[in-house]
Amino acid sequence: MKNFVQAGVSLTLAAPYSLTSGQGALVGSIFGVANGAAASGAEVVLTLAGVFDLPKVSTDVLTVGATVYWDDSPGIVTTTAAGNIKIGVAVLAAANPSGVARVRVNGAF
Repeated sequence: MKNFVQAGVSLTLAAPYSLTSGQGALVGSIFGVANGAAASGAEVVLTLAGVFDLPKVSTDVLTVGATVYWDDSPGIVTTTAAGNIKIGVAVLAAANPSGVARVRVNGAF
């Protein structure tokens, strides 16, 4: 196929803010997990699909398959849709209180 560019599982983009390896990042409507550290504005490879442990709102309760969203201001996973970007689904239940969500990130939205 002569018009194929890449699989799109990861993209190299300008970091929207300083990032550390494994940190979630939102570039416009593109959510990914940083493959390495990057200063704000520097190029960084973001992985757009896969399963990651990410920080979450400690009081949110997650069930397996629950839709999760990214609250970019504090940089955490939440169950609150309003004002946040859908990033995937929980693949492990998480209780209140807990600070980590295991998420299957879906690069399609």
